[in-house]
Amino acid sequence: MDGFYNITVAVGFPNYGVAIILMTICVKLCLYPLNAKQIKSMKAMQEIQPKLKKIQKDYKNNPQLMQQKMGELYQESGVNPLAGCLPLLVQMPILMGVYYSLYGLEYSGDPTFLWLSSLSDSDPTYILPLLSALTTYLAQRQSMAMNGQENQQMKMMMYIMPIFIGYISINFPAGLVLYWVVMNICQMAQQWYMFRKEDQKEAA
Repeated sequence: MDGFYNITVAVGFPNYGVAIILMTICVKLCLYPLNAKQIKSMKAMQEIQPKLKKIQKDYKNNPQLMQQKMGELYQESGVNPLAGCLPLLVQMPILMGVYYSLYGLEYSGDPTFLWLSSLSDSDPTYILPLLSALTTYLAQRQSMAMNGQENQQMKMMMYIMPIFIGYISINFPAGLVLYWVVMNICQMAQQWYMFRKEDQKEAA
C-alpha cells in the first residue's frame, strides 16, 4: 500500500484514496488470467443451459437419473461445473490479504478523499456503504445473467448479499469500503470485456 501512496506523492497528489484505487486496479490486473478462466467456464455453462433446463424438466420426478443425465451432458460438452469455482478459491487468499492490510492501515499524512475527512473512520454520510451494496448487487446480477443460471437460491443471494455488505460497511473504515466498491466496478468491467471478447471469437 505504501508503494501506491508513494506514487501519488511522486506525481504531486498525495492521497490514500487514489492509492487505494490504483492498488485495486493493479490487483485486478494481476488476477486477470484467473478471471479469464472463470469467465470461460461461465460462458461454457451458459451455452449448455437450454439442454440442462430440458433435462431438469424431463427428469424432475427422478433426481438420480437427472443427475446422471446432467453428468453425461457435462462430459459430452467438456464442461466442469466446478471449474468456475477454482479461480475464485485461488483469489480468496490474495483478496483477504488486501482486506487485512487495508483494515489495519494507519492513514497518516493526508487521509482525506472527496467528501471523506478520514479514510480510517466510517463514512458518516453512508454514501460508500450504499455504493458497496449497489455495486455488489450489480456485479452479482451481471454474473448471474452471463452464467445463465437463475435458480431461486441465487436470486435470493442476489438481494441478501448486497444488504449484508451494505450493513457491515456502515462500521468499516471508509478506505476499506472504497476498496470494495472499486473492486466491484473493476469486476464488472472485466466480466463485460471478457464476455465480449469470447463472443467476438465465436463470431469470427
